[in-house]
Amino acid sequence: MNQTNADASAKADRDALFERVRNSFDKQGAMHTLGASLGEVAPGSVSIWMSHRAELTQQHGYLHAGMVATALDSACGYAAFTLMPADAAVLTIEFKINLIAPAKGPRFRFDGVVTKAGRTISVVDGRALQVGADGVEKLIATMTATVMTLLGRGIES
Repeated sequence: MNQTNADASAKADRDALFERVRNSFDKQGAMHTLGASLGEVAPGSVSIWMSHRAELTQQHGYLHAGMVATALDSACGYAAFTLMPADAAVLTIEFKINLIAPAKGPRFRFDGVVTKAGRTISVVDGRALQVGADGVEKLIATMTATVMTLLGRGIES
Protein backbone atom coordinates (compact mmCIF):
# COMPACT_ATOMS: atom_id res chain seq x y z
CA MET A 1 0.00 0.00 0.00
CA ASN A 2 1.44 3.36 -0.96
CA GLN A 3 1.50 6.33 1.41
CA THR A 4 -1.51 8.06 -0.18
CA ASN A 5 -3.67 4.93 0.24
CA ALA A 6 -2.40 4.44 3.80
CA ASP A 7 -3.26 8.04 4.68
CA ALA A 8 -6.73 7.70 3.16
CA SER A 9 -7.31 4.45 5.03
CA ALA A 10 -6.19 5.98 8.34
CA LYS A 11 -8.52 8.97 7.79
CA ALA A 12 -11.43 6.63 7.03
CA ASP A 13 -10.71 4.71 10.24
CA ARG A 14 -10.63 7.97 12.28
CA ASP A 15 -13.87 9.15 10.67
CA ALA A 16 -15.60 5.82 11.36
CA LEU A 17 -14.46 5.90 15.00
CA PHE A 18 -15.73 9.47 15.43
CA GLU A 19 -19.11 8.54 13.88
CA ARG A 20 -19.44 5.47 16.14
CA VAL A 21 -18.83 7.57 19.25
CA ARG A 22 -20.97 10.46 17.99
CA ASN A 23 -23.90 8.12 17.26
CA SER A 24 -23.84 6.87 20.84
CA PHE A 25 -23.16 10.32 22.32
CA ASP A 26 -26.15 11.79 20.47
CA LYS A 27 -28.43 9.28 22.23
CA GLN A 28 -27.49 10.62 25.67
CA GLY A 29 -30.18 12.84 27.09
CA ALA A 30 -27.81 13.84 29.90
CA MET A 31 -25.25 15.29 27.47
CA HIS A 32 -28.03 17.11 25.63
CA THR A 33 -29.31 18.54 28.94
CA LEU A 34 -25.81 19.77 29.80
CA GLY A 35 -25.43 21.34 26.35
CA ALA A 36 -22.27 19.24 25.90
CA SER A 37 -20.68 18.55 22.53
CA LEU A 38 -18.25 15.94 21.37
CA GLY A 39 -14.75 17.24 20.69
CA GLU A 40 -11.68 15.21 19.76
CA VAL A 41 -12.01 11.44 19.35
CA ALA A 42 -9.01 9.15 18.93
CA PRO A 43 -8.28 5.56 19.91
CA GLY A 44 -8.18 5.63 23.72
CA SER A 45 -9.12 9.28 24.18
CA VAL A 46 -12.15 11.55 23.96
CA SER A 47 -12.84 15.22 24.74
CA ILE A 48 -16.21 16.73 25.54
CA TRP A 49 -16.90 20.47 25.61
CA MET A 50 -19.55 22.52 27.36
CA SER A 51 -20.25 26.07 28.44
CA HIS A 52 -21.11 27.50 31.84
CA ARG A 53 -24.88 27.92 32.17
CA ALA A 54 -26.72 29.37 35.16
CA GLU A 55 -29.17 26.46 35.33
CA LEU A 56 -26.27 24.02 35.90
CA THR A 57 -24.73 25.86 38.86
CA GLN A 58 -24.78 25.46 42.60
CA GLN A 59 -25.61 28.23 45.07
CA HIS A 60 -22.33 30.14 44.53
CA GLY A 61 -22.63 30.30 40.75
CA TYR A 62 -20.02 27.62 39.99
CA LEU A 63 -20.83 24.66 37.76
CA HIS A 64 -22.28 22.04 40.11
CA ALA A 65 -19.95 19.15 41.01
CA GLY A 66 -22.58 16.72 39.76
CA MET A 67 -22.40 18.29 36.30
CA VAL A 68 -18.60 18.06 36.31
CA ALA A 69 -18.80 14.40 37.36
CA THR A 70 -21.40 13.63 34.69
CA ALA A 71 -19.37 15.13 31.86
CA LEU A 72 -16.11 13.52 33.05
CA ASP A 73 -17.84 10.14 33.38
CA SER A 74 -18.98 10.37 29.76
CA ALA A 75 -15.52 11.43 28.54
CA CYS A 76 -13.95 8.47 30.36
CA GLY A 77 -16.59 6.03 29.17
CA TYR A 78 -16.28 7.09 25.56
CA ALA A 79 -12.48 6.95 25.71
CA ALA A 80 -12.77 3.27 26.68
CA PHE A 81 -15.53 2.76 24.09
CA THR A 82 -13.10 3.77 21.31
CA LEU A 83 -11.04 0.65 22.04
CA MET A 84 -13.97 -1.78 22.33
CA PRO A 85 -15.30 -4.10 19.62
CA ALA A 86 -17.77 -2.47 17.23
CA ASP A 87 -20.70 -4.44 18.71
CA ALA A 88 -19.88 -3.52 22.33
CA ALA A 89 -21.58 -1.12 24.69
CA VAL A 90 -19.91 0.64 27.61
CA LEU A 91 -21.03 0.98 31.22
CA THR A 92 -19.28 2.75 34.10
CA ILE A 93 -19.00 0.54 37.18
CA GLU A 94 -17.05 2.89 39.46
CA PHE A 95 -15.40 6.29 39.54
CA LYS A 96 -13.48 8.50 41.94
CA ILE A 97 -13.48 12.23 41.40
CA ASN A 98 -11.25 14.91 42.91
CA LEU A 99 -12.67 18.42 42.75
CA ILE A 100 -9.62 20.67 42.68
CA ALA A 101 -10.96 24.17 41.98
CA PRO A 102 -14.33 25.88 41.54
CA ALA A 103 -15.72 25.46 38.03
CA LYS A 104 -16.15 29.08 36.92
CA GLY A 105 -15.93 28.68 33.13
CA PRO A 106 -16.86 30.19 30.82
CA ARG A 107 -15.98 27.00 28.87
CA PHE A 108 -15.03 23.53 30.02
CA ARG A 109 -13.20 20.64 28.40
CA PHE A 110 -13.51 17.13 29.79
CA ASP A 111 -10.82 14.70 28.63
CA GLY A 112 -10.81 10.94 29.08
CA VAL A 113 -7.70 8.86 28.36
CA VAL A 114 -7.49 5.10 28.73
CA THR A 115 -4.83 4.03 31.22
CA LYS A 116 -5.40 0.27 30.90
CA ALA A 117 -7.68 -1.29 28.32
CA GLY A 118 -8.89 -4.77 29.14
CA ARG A 119 -11.12 -7.30 27.43
CA THR A 120 -13.89 -6.76 30.00
CA ILE A 121 -12.75 -3.99 32.35
CA SER A 122 -10.82 -0.82 31.50
CA VAL A 123 -9.39 1.95 33.67
CA VAL A 124 -9.60 5.51 32.39
CA ASP A 125 -8.25 8.78 33.75
CA GLY A 126 -10.16 12.01 33.25
CA ARG A 127 -9.31 15.68 33.57
CA ALA A 128 -11.74 18.58 33.65
CA LEU A 129 -10.36 21.94 32.59
CA GLN A 130 -11.99 25.32 32.61
CA VAL A 131 -11.04 27.51 29.69
CA GLY A 132 -11.08 31.20 30.52
CA ALA A 133 -12.20 33.94 28.16
CA ASP A 134 -8.47 34.55 27.55
CA GLY A 135 -8.00 30.88 26.51
CA VAL A 136 -6.03 29.99 29.63
CA GLU A 137 -6.78 26.47 30.87
CA LYS A 138 -7.05 25.56 34.55
CA LEU A 139 -7.43 22.06 35.99
CA ILE A 140 -10.63 21.86 38.05
CA ALA A 141 -11.12 18.10 38.57
CA THR A 142 -9.62 14.69 37.96
CA MET A 143 -11.34 11.31 37.75
CA THR A 144 -10.35 7.68 37.66
CA ALA A 145 -13.11 5.53 36.18
CA THR A 146 -13.54 1.81 35.83
CA VAL A 147 -15.70 0.84 32.88
CA MET A 148 -17.08 -2.44 31.61
CA THR A 149 -17.34 -3.74 28.07
CA LEU A 150 -20.82 -5.16 27.49
CA LEU A 151 -21.29 -7.73 24.75
CA GLY A 152 -24.43 -9.68 23.93
CA ARG A 153 -26.60 -8.16 26.65
CA GLY A 154 -29.13 -6.50 24.39
CA ILE A 155 -27.75 -3.04 25.15
CA GLU A 156 -27.12 -0.90 22.11
CA SER A 157 -24.04 1.31 21.98
